[in-house]
Amino acid sequence: MYKRILLKLSGEALQGSDKYGINENVLCQYAEDIKIVSQRAIQIAIVAGGGNIFRGLSGAQRGFDRVKGDQMGMLATTINSIAIQSALISTGCKAKTLTSIRMEPVGEYYSPDKAIEYMNEGYIVIIAGGTGNPFFTTDSAAALRAVETKCDVLLKGTRVNGIYTADPEIDKSATKFDTLTFDEAYAKNLKIMDLTAFTLCRENNLPVIVFNINEKENISKILNGEKTGTIVKN
Repeated sequence: MYKRILLKLSGEALQGSDKYGINENVLCQYAEDIKIVSQRAIQIAIVAGGGNIFRGLSGAQRGFDRVKGDQMGMLATTINSIAIQSALISTGCKAKTLTSIRMEPVGEYYSPDKAIEYMNEGYIVIIAGGTGNPFFTTDSAAALRAVETKCDVLLKGTRVNGIYTADPEIDKSATKFDTLTFDEAYAKNLKIMDLTAFTLCRENNLPVIVFNINEKENISKILNGEKTGTIVKN
């Protein structure tokens, strides 16, 4: 269904059941699932959050300067990205980390052309550092990078299998949406991603699929056209 995808992984997903940091078992499972997809000649870009290490907005609420806090968050996403790259390489995949702020030799400086070139060469490209600017979330970074690298879809991995009328982890009566338009999601005030990211996807006709990243091989199921998660599109 899709030839080039961008996978958004939250930092919280990477920490698994741990209270902090990166859970190695979760990381390895994600790497194996991504490897299966890459073997189908599907090009993959990845953007990871950093909330398992540091979240700039939370830091600001505790007295940190917001700009400095967000810069710390950008570094946290880079730590996660290097971990994802290492896990992918250990499975036999080719992977590159590109960074939105200059950080050689940790990663190469990001440009859309470079990311596309690497994907065309068979590399999985992990784009670290958010947008490179404070006051933007990694959801916004994922939407921006997906548009810049001409991805066909943005896959947003979460802890629940799609979008619900309410938080299904709290409200057991919440019902799941299979499909939504961007306008419907906005009218229902559904918290899919921040408004900047949401608007960027809508204006560039980039569909978003929200799914449970912790269910094994769920990415493959989506790419097989199976009904899992929720798709949001124009």
